[in-house]
Amino acid sequence: MSRKSVPSYRLHKASGQARTIVNGKHVYLGKFNSEESRKAYARILAESTQVSSVPAVKAHVSSACLLLVSEIVVKYLEYAEQYYAVDGKPGKEFKAIIDSLIPVNELYGDTYANEFGPLKLKSIIQHLIDRDLCRNEINKRLGKIKRLFKWSVSEELIPSSVNEGLRTVNGLRYGRTAARESEPVKPVLESDIDATLPFVAPQVAAMIQLQLLTGMRPSEVLSMTPSEINREGDVWLFEPDKHKNRWRGHQRVVPLGPKCQLLIQPFLNRDANANLFSPEEAEEWRNEQRAINRNRNTKVYPCELRTREKRKAAALKRKPKRPKGASYVTHSYRRAIEYAIKKANQARLKADPKATPIPNWFPYQLRHTYATKTRKLHGVEAAQLGLGHKRTNIVDTYAEKNLELIVEIAKKYT
Repeated sequence: MSRKSVPSYRLHKASGQARTIVNGKHVYLGKFNSEESRKAYARILAESTQVSSVPAVKAHVSSACLLLVSEIVVKYLEYAEQYYAVDGKPGKEFKAIIDSLIPVNELYGDTYANEFGPLKLKSIIQHLIDRDLCRNEINKRLGKIKRLFKWSVSEELIPSSVNEGLRTVNGLRYGRTAARESEPVKPVLESDIDATLPFVAPQVAAMIQLQLLTGMRPSEVLSMTPSEINREGDVWLFEPDKHKNRWRGHQRVVPLGPKCQLLIQPFLNRDANANLFSPEEAEEWRNEQRAINRNRNTKVYPCELRTREKRKAAALKRKPKRPKGASYVTHSYRRAIEYAIKKANQARLKADPKATPIPNWFPYQLRHTYATKTRKLHGVEAAQLGLGHKRTNIVDTYAEKNLELIVEIAKKYT
């Protein structure tokens, strides 16, 4: 066998598997760099007298009934990477699918897919329990694993009996499993919000207050652009182009009353498709505040000048900071709040060492605060509408009636 004809041992990054190419066919060998994958690779080389003729491998690849679990995982990931793409890039759902299928591949990647049954699925559930995942997360991953085999049946890669067997495995139920329960997301106290606001940039303060007034998801308030806001009438209507339930055909309309309009008015002076709230502008504001705070009447001594020069020289040697982006993302928004809470607690403890510090809170808790307050004042229906929760069987006339209700609330309270 010539050197050029030897199939190479390669890594398939999406699945973490080793693979080789024989006669133009991708043959997956199992977990990359594992002993099993190395043995499979050696077996392919040993069985091949010529790279152009590898009958055992060719039969294995072409026969759907003999596909390995690892092979259908790879095929499904190739499909899911396109199907769950957001703006041409893999979205959160695709990344969650990868996390869900990793234990499937690790535990049963070398098992024939048509032999994967309920007991094997239950062993994966136990594996997730042993890893200390919470019950809700395990059930989410269980659904994604079942989706893999359902898709494989639809593509005629495995017999339908496999999917029928897996359907008999139910998700974990509260109080009837060893899996731990996740901590519920609780509303944040408005007093804690008010204590944090003075320590954030105007952009972050506006986003916090908008969430508190409207119940928007963090992703919705971060993505606001002038073009998505209908400013006709006393109450403006924000209809995001992208939202969580868009793929279900749901419409999301957020009424913006007088208070909300005052909050976003300073940020409308930009391109129609630009994000209202910019980290770059927030950084400029912070630099201006530092300049104002540096203005002083006392004499600047030579030792202070020398210290400044040393700091500048040290800063030039360090790795430059990543420039601020044009728009916030969920984790940068959350970090801005965490930093503000830290600063607020420092100021609070400096004024009173015995003061109770502000507990850490995150943007999604604002949605819960809105829901609790709205339900108490206006009932369950108003809270449901404000949050954008809908059932798929709600008729159009009922949805219009609901929008009128939430618009009236916006006039008075937001």
